[in-house]
Amino acid sequence: MNSGFGIVLDAEILRQAQRGKNAAFDAIYRLYGRACYNLALRIVGEPAAAEDIVQDVFLRMMGSISKFRGDSPFGAWLKRMMVNSTIDVVRRNRRIDRADPEDHFAGLAAEGASAEVRVDAWNVLMRLTPRERAVVILHELEGYTHKELAQLFDQSESYSKSILARSLKRVVDSGQNLREEEEDTSHDQT
Repeated sequence: MNSGFGIVLDAEILRQAQRGKNAAFDAIYRLYGRACYNLALRIVGEPAAAEDIVQDVFLRMMGSISKFRGDSPFGAWLKRMMVNSTIDVVRRNRRIDRADPEDHFAGLAAEGASAEVRVDAWNVLMRLTPRERAVVILHELEGYTHKELAQLFDQSESYSKSILARSLKRVVDSGQNLREEEEDTSHDQT
């Protein structure tokens, strides 16, 4: 079963949405809303900002769905809108407040991962700037190429390669630091 952006949108729901039917938009939101929110949250790291991005994208989608030609799956089209809008927010907001990872880790790591692993992953990602986090998530988790990242950020491919290499090093270093801190804490308790 497909999930997230891989869900296939029923052709009738698409036709109804293209005719402006609210019930069809509700169905689309139920199908894709969580995937949109999780993607935005992973990148911006702030729940309120992620919610705003999702709302803006769905409003734009409602206005432009009549132009959707079906050249690619609907989920891919919507995901592209999400990524572009999220990157726009990252560009506008050089600094987005870092959220408390304990409050917002649900759905941020692969399904089936323990809550502890999700919190650790969130903690490590939150040590990156929003721009660095966006590059890491889009490249490593979403499969974007350096060419696509360069286009998204209006930069060269070497820019995204540099950001990715530097960010991954910080992720590895941060992960090691977290493990060392946990080991020190556990030794202090014995």
